Amino acid sequence: MASTACFLHHHAISTPTRASSSQRQLPYLRPSQLLCRAQKQASNEDDGAAVSRRLALTVLIGAAAVGTKVSPADAAFGEAANVFGKPKTNTDYLPYNGDGFKLLIPAKWNPSREREFPGQVLRYEDNFDSNSNVSVLILPTDKKSITEYGSPEEFLSKVDFLLGKQSFSGNANEGGFDDNVVATANILESSSRTIGGKPYYSISVLTRTADGDEGGKHQLINAAVSDGKLYICKAQAGDKRWFKGARKFVESAASSFSIA
Repeated sequence: MASTACFLHHHAISTPTRASSSQRQLPYLRPSQLLCRAQKQASNEDDGAAVSRRLALTVLIGAAAVGTKVSPADAAFGEAANVFGKPKTNTDYLPYNGDGFKLLIPAKWNPSREREFPGQVLRYEDNFDSNSNVSVLILPTDKKSITEYGSPEEFLSKVDFLLGKQSFSGNANEGGFDDNVVATANILESSSRTIGGKPYYSISVLTRTADGDEGGKHQLINAAVSDGKLYICKAQAGDKRWFKGARKFVESAASSFSIA
């Protein structure tokens, strides 16, 4: 800003001596007026230079903003920065491509050599609890579609070996069970859906045994038919672990199952 303040220098006024009439008198200029004019001119020059510098800086900033490309690592407010600049991937599951089928396997589950059922081609289980596992079976069939087995409940009755057979025989009276029965299975939910033009059956079953230490097992069964083969995916977890976090892994593995 231009400063209009003037610093007045006061000088004692002296009486001028008489000059000869032949000498020409010069007009008297006050020193304070000259000082004020010089300072105001200098201030105007400084302000002009400051404005020029600010204008140049603004142009440079604008050019830098236009030429800068936003990096994927830049985080929006409230988001974590992705310093590597690559999209995040879901590391909780690993894709598995089998012979005519595919699904997602929980990353912390390991392959198992145990074969519980006929036609079983795959089994993975939790590192800490083998009751949490997923299996895939491929069985020959003369059906063209899963719907030829009847309803989902009727289909389950034809493959009830998946739920386990009661090995006990004799007289027993266990609380919560019928007489001479030490195991039970309850269908919690059943549905049908179509994927890639092929119908699928999905069944959720809760099985319980009298001597079970898990309070029962949640078993999810998905099945479909293709090219004379019955494909079955069964994922399960104990009731206690089901409610402690295993549920999402079992459901994700079962729902991801599909056939070619």
